[in-house]
Amino acid sequence: MKGEVITGSKAGITIAAMAAALMSVLDISIVNVALSDIRASFGTPLDQIAWVSTGYMMANVVVIPMTGWLQRRFGFRRYFTASILIFTAASVLCGLAWNLPSLVLFRILQGVGGGAIIPTSQAILFARYPQKEHGMAGALFGLGAVTGPLLGPTVGGMLIEVASWHWIFLINLPVGLFAAYMAWRHIKQEDFEPSMARVDRWGIALLAVGMAALQFVLEEGTREDWFDSMKITVLAVVAGVALITFIVHELETPQPVVDLRVFANRSYAAATGVNFLIGTALFGGSFLFSLFCGTVMRYSALDIGLVFLKGSFIQVLLMPLIGRFGGKVDGRLLVGLGIVGMCFSLWTNGHLTSTADEAALITPVFIRACSMGFIFVPLSVMALSNLRPDQRGNAAGLFNLTRELGGSIGTAWMSSALNRLTKVNATALSSHVDVYGQVTQEQLAGIKATVAARVTDPLAAAYGLLGQRINLQALVRAFNANFTVLTAIFACSLVLVVMLRRASPGVKVEGAH
Repeated sequence: MKGEVITGSKAGITIAAMAAALMSVLDISIVNVALSDIRASFGTPLDQIAWVSTGYMMANVVVIPMTGWLQRRFGFRRYFTASILIFTAASVLCGLAWNLPSLVLFRILQGVGGGAIIPTSQAILFARYPQKEHGMAGALFGLGAVTGPLLGPTVGGMLIEVASWHWIFLINLPVGLFAAYMAWRHIKQEDFEPSMARVDRWGIALLAVGMAALQFVLEEGTREDWFDSMKITVLAVVAGVALITFIVHELETPQPVVDLRVFANRSYAAATGVNFLIGTALFGGSFLFSLFCGTVMRYSALDIGLVFLKGSFIQVLLMPLIGRFGGKVDGRLLVGLGIVGMCFSLWTNGHLTSTADEAALITPVFIRACSMGFIFVPLSVMALSNLRPDQRGNAAGLFNLTRELGGSIGTAWMSSALNRLTKVNATALSSHVDVYGQVTQEQLAGIKATVAARVTDPLAAAYGLLGQRINLQALVRAFNANFTVLTAIFACSLVLVVMLRRASPGVKVEGAH
């Protein structure tokens, strides 16, 4: 379809898409680093500060699946530029926020703009590059998308240390204006005719209610003690009913806001399934690893960011190489190799101890970075390249949504499991400690001798420190168990790899006119 083809400067469009994607993803990881400083600035209770992230993600997951419909309604140029400007304006407002409610409100607005940026960047690059160059398009998109989480913790830590948390939002202003300018100037969609199809109001309403409720349950479930909370239970039922009704409605209506029929393409469906498991393992694993470094190793936010930076920098070099030469190898082989590497990375994380040095921490991060390079590019190509051009905007939105949902589920699941397993392990370890046994008495005597000169009651201090050692060991065991579970879950994605279909340049795509 001619209206679905993008022309204009390839370099200019690539710069616009990469800059916007980088800004959007960078913001998420930067904000997570700054939550403690924001809480201190506003005097916000611990159980409320999470709304800074929750508000953004709720808006994000509502907008992402609607991007295909909005692209058809307004065109790539207008919609992409407007989304960048909304995100940028909301970023400035976040930086100027005067209390928590105002910040959460502006973060929701930021999520409305940010939700469109990632899938639209991906769809624009695939529309502008010919099919034989889709590998490079996927690599360039991936470069912008993965550099954000790579740099986020480090950049965030530096900005907070040098200035204040306000600058993690204000820094988006020059990047956003530059990306919007490049997008408006270079994206051209000849003969574009806005879709005049009837607005699927029921679909939009069901999607908004269902996705917002689901995201709230996933984000707040652990803090609210899951289904012991009436609020979480009610919202879980609302999410289930709304989303099931939404799926039935979208499959029956002739003009859906989200075209779920794209899942009839076997390769796309399989790639989306792998992407969901990637989100679960990647975000869940990153959450656990960051928490391990902070609670067990006592690293600062900046130190944790530097561990990620040192271990993941290889992605910046690897992705363009895979995009350039990956087409010469069966993409399924690359994805399978990446999954095996990712599993090995998670398994290595599952054997860390409280005495691990920096090299031991960086090694699994490096393995993961290399593995993601092998997965990200060929998977996105096999997911989108065999679809009709008019399907790619909708498909890119759903493809990215599954990774976001996988990440939310993985993070919520790992957080809950970590709390539960820590208590179980602490009880089990304590039951094996005999206060009057020789080993325990020797431990207590050693601790007493160490602290005798600094405390008034050495025996009480010794018992306290012994309890801390037991709790620390329980925590390490809980981390190791969760990493092992993630390894087993992610290994299941190998089953889906056999369903993927290699994208061959010049082959007539499924359902093409």
